[in-house]
Amino acid sequence: MIAKTAAAGGPGLHPEMLAFSSSLDLDIALLREDLLGSLAHLTMLSRCGIIPREAAAELKAGLLSIRRAADDGTLELPAEEDVHMAVEAWLHANVGAAAGLLHTGRSRNDQVAVDLKLHVREQVLVIREALARLVLLLVERAEGGLETLLPAYTHRQRAQPVSLAYWYASYAAMVVRDLDAFAFVQDQVDSMPLGVGAIAGTTLPNDREILRGLLGFTRITVNGLDTVGDRDFALDYAYAAARFLLHASRLSTDLVDFTSAEFGFAKLDDEIACGSSMMPQKKNPDAFELVRGKSGKAVGNLVNLLVTVKGLPGGYNRDLQEDRGPLLETGKLVRGVASILQLALPRVHFQPERCLAALEADATQATDLAEALVKKGLPFRTAYQAVGKLVRACQERGLPLGSATPELAASVDPVFDAATLEAASIKGALARKQSAGSTGLEPVRAQLAQLRARADAELGAVAKLPRLDALFASLEAAAL
Repeated sequence: MIAKTAAAGGPGLHPEMLAFSSSLDLDIALLREDLLGSLAHLTMLSRCGIIPREAAAELKAGLLSIRRAADDGTLELPAEEDVHMAVEAWLHANVGAAAGLLHTGRSRNDQVAVDLKLHVREQVLVIREALARLVLLLVERAEGGLETLLPAYTHRQRAQPVSLAYWYASYAAMVVRDLDAFAFVQDQVDSMPLGVGAIAGTTLPNDREILRGLLGFTRITVNGLDTVGDRDFALDYAYAAARFLLHASRLSTDLVDFTSAEFGFAKLDDEIACGSSMMPQKKNPDAFELVRGKSGKAVGNLVNLLVTVKGLPGGYNRDLQEDRGPLLETGKLVRGVASILQLALPRVHFQPERCLAALEADATQATDLAEALVKKGLPFRTAYQAVGKLVRACQERGLPLGSATPELAASVDPVFDAATLEAASIKGALARKQSAGSTGLEPVRAQLAQLRARADAELGAVAKLPRLDALFASLEAAAL
């Protein structure tokens, strides 16, 4: 559709239609990306001899003026359909006739594609750094809990003893997978879409490789028809974000439970605990409840994007304008949650004695005891059944499994002896676990080293990738 607004010189849209169709309120957030794309496009047009260098210089000065006005808060853009046409209308009003050259060989279809990819690429860089630092924080917290024991849970029932370090490492491992997901997104946005025009390319002698180099992409998109309708990178981005927030929600749910009186495993600093407007005794884990709540927004954004693209025909369709809301909110959600976890986690203090008491009052060593019988030569299922009978006998007498005497055990099944029963003690629970990936002291240290190395490597990789401000400075200095 040709924009029937001041920038295009058309007869003008009905005000209600303009208001209905406008995305300016949302995609003004893409102004920096749009100016960057326009500077690269302008530079390419000049170098290819498609527009006069003098006119290109006027337009470049105008685009830089918009950036400066935006930075100092004085920019006022015309009420156009979107940020692209608003910039062009501003140039018409402030630069003059040369403004009509800027859109040469370009459509808003490929223009918005490059804006969105530049935005997602920048957001993913920020997110990867934030998540790498979150992994390092989780590792640091784990290193302080190598010998603190607490129950691990299945079906929210006490299952087996693990170290606090192992618990922290489990969430660090989740975040490392999130880093992998965002690294995949980084690759998906690394194909440069600008220069394919509305859908079928242009008859003008443009050079997309110039655009690729100026904007810091490693490759160009293959097919213009696909390029202008492609939002797969946005779906990948929203999915990676939703997955991280689901992991953050699971961590938060653990901490909401662990800091309750019913568990009593941890306490919160006053700085991150909220009170009640009516009940003066309350100390609520609002930070973690809000993280859990915000995960729903991330899932909603993913579903929103999926439904938007469902059933669309090939090429560009105006439905795709509805990607702005969920896409622009996604980065804020992820950054906000990562930031509050950085703030809150060091202010959670586990209580080792309460954690240990929960283990000692139950039968969480039952599996270790069964495996002790396996080491004596019993088939596992036979050992499992014998320990199950002993657990029931202890429960009938109100005893934790660790308090079972050799006499009681032998009365249940003669396979038990005093040496075997040592496996029912919480003491030594970590030392007995030495398999890779387990909760044993050395396996956990290996896990933490691996997680730390992955986070450090991520920080190193991110530092080498192009950032928007650096590209803007490069384009400002680039010859036309």
